[in-house]
Amino acid sequence: MTADESELRELRASVREFLESKSPEEAVRKLMESEPRFDTAVWSQAADQLRLPGLAIPEEYGGDGFGLVELGVVLEEMGRALFCAPFFATVLLAAQALLASGDREACARHLPGIASGRTTATLAVAEEHGSWDPAMVSARAVPDGDGGWTVGGRKCFVIDGTTAHLILVVARTVAGPTLFAVDRDATGLAAEPMETLDATRAMARLTLDAVPATLVGTEGAGGRIMARVLDIASVGLAAEQAGGACRCLETSADYARVRHQFGRPIGSFQAVKHKCADMLVQVELAEAASREAARLADENSPDFPVAAAVAHACCSRAYMVAAMENIQVHGGIGFTWEHPAHLYFRRAKSSQLLFGGPAVYHERLLDRLGI
Repeated sequence: MTADESELRELRASVREFLESKSPEEAVRKLMESEPRFDTAVWSQAADQLRLPGLAIPEEYGGDGFGLVELGVVLEEMGRALFCAPFFATVLLAAQALLASGDREACARHLPGIASGRTTATLAVAEEHGSWDPAMVSARAVPDGDGGWTVGGRKCFVIDGTTAHLILVVARTVAGPTLFAVDRDATGLAAEPMETLDATRAMARLTLDAVPATLVGTEGAGGRIMARVLDIASVGLAAEQAGGACRCLETSADYARVRHQFGRPIGSFQAVKHKCADMLVQVELAEAASREAARLADENSPDFPVAAAVAHACCSRAYMVAAMENIQVHGGIGFTWEHPAHLYFRRAKSSQLLFGGPAVYHERLLDRLGI
């Protein structure tokens, strides 16, 4: 199912109105220091009123069957508002991993709950080294003798890892990296919050000690699944980054109009004009790259993996530039804790590093190009 331009505008307006009401700066700051790091009532409203968790889940599993284009609109708005919710981990990571596995039984078991918003989920791949490359995974899974599996090891940087009802874990078997489903209340599973640069995106460290797990997909297919998930998640992250960068540009331009120095708005000074112009170029490039990649994904284009890598690189740079220039335009107040500029800078930096940082995503782009 694909929405036309008018429907996309209506979707954007509805999501923006909802987030302006439910995720103002005051709410974001409060949630940054709370546990869980999201408002369960607001999450339920996002699911019941707007059906956001099920937007891109196939209709056969209780979703609305839309694609990455529609999901990108939602993520741009969430990035703009620094929305604290388990949306990214549940919809972009866990749900996409289930779909990429091709395991219809696992999809039928878990996706309806995700689509309704009743089940939150996450994907645990990275370990102490922070790499999302399944070849770097050292956590191991072994048969339990009764037809099931147990998983042992440690996982780090697991988004919403302390609150997710379902945890999809990439662990190594004799066949190679493999995807497993673990219940949050499973015996032997311990989760602790991690202190990271960006307090608006909760992360956790998981310790798994012979934790009962269910095989998802086929044994040894973790590499193939993660290649698809990283492409999809990179485009979703790119949309979120584009939204955040756009918000930085908006706040900078607004401030440049009202802040006066030497009897005139600072936006009339050439140096400030150049900063805002540079931000505009980066924002428009980010929006174009992320939206084109989403379109190619929905069309199942063979060019999608390359477009996903390009979007990841462009949007990571754009958000960092916009977040840094936003602080500069605001001057002294932009460096204070009380001003929201640092919240966007922290999100920009953490997003840049989320799937491995510039060296890794540039290498991924070269790989997708066959170089």
